[in-house]
Amino acid sequence: MNQDNKNKIILDLCGGTGSWSKHYKDAGYKVYNITLPEFDVGEICINKNNLYLKEKYQKRIILPIKKIYGILAAPPCTMFSFARTNAKTPRNLKLGMSTVNDCLRIIWQCQYNLKNKNSKNTTLKFWALENPNGFLKYFLGKPTLEFNPYDYGDQYQKRTHLWGWFNEPKKKPIKLDPKLKELHKTNSQPLPKFDHLLTKEIHPEFYGKLNRQERRAITPRGFAKSFFEANQ
Repeated sequence: MNQDNKNKIILDLCGGTGSWSKHYKDAGYKVYNITLPEFDVGEICINKNNLYLKEKYQKRIILPIKKIYGILAAPPCTMFSFARTNAKTPRNLKLGMSTVNDCLRIIWQCQYNLKNKNSKNTTLKFWALENPNGFLKYFLGKPTLEFNPYDYGDQYQKRTHLWGWFNEPKKKPIKLDPKLKELHKTNSQPLPKFDHLLTKEIHPEFYGKLNRQERRAITPRGFAKSFFEANQ
């Protein structure tokens, strides 16, 4: 473990199980997984020098902006998903963007902090915002990176977009199982593509603890590892 990492803060916004930031935590970085119910990104207060986290069960936490090294953000895709066609609650893109805006507000505040008055760099080393392919691209524009979990060694497909300022993680693609690949060819099947997968095998450590939709939202292991290797 690199002792220098203990002074570097990683914010994992809407981080859920913390799978994206896990490698940073294991490497000794100070990781804050800002996710419900403990934290709400919409309740974070900001000034020029600090972020103030309101934690449900503890006192307020103060984070110096100059020590925030990297930001990972994975706002909920519920309202942006193209698969949202039969939901009881109508699609509300403005509601979906509210959490995205909360994440961007934090990112931008950290980007305002220059290393020095003449610097061409800010103190924030990298940031990335993730969402499955959906309506969010119409708001944020063309993504910096597009990938599927199988591009990083995981045996399933989920077209995912990444926006931000980061080193691109090196892809190490594998071939999908032939039977799964056949099912992925078309949407004419009775169910959407992901529903054909053996979901017990997708993050099996959470099977029975999280539902299918929640496990589907977990950052793929292979991608998380490759992203960490490229951004330290």
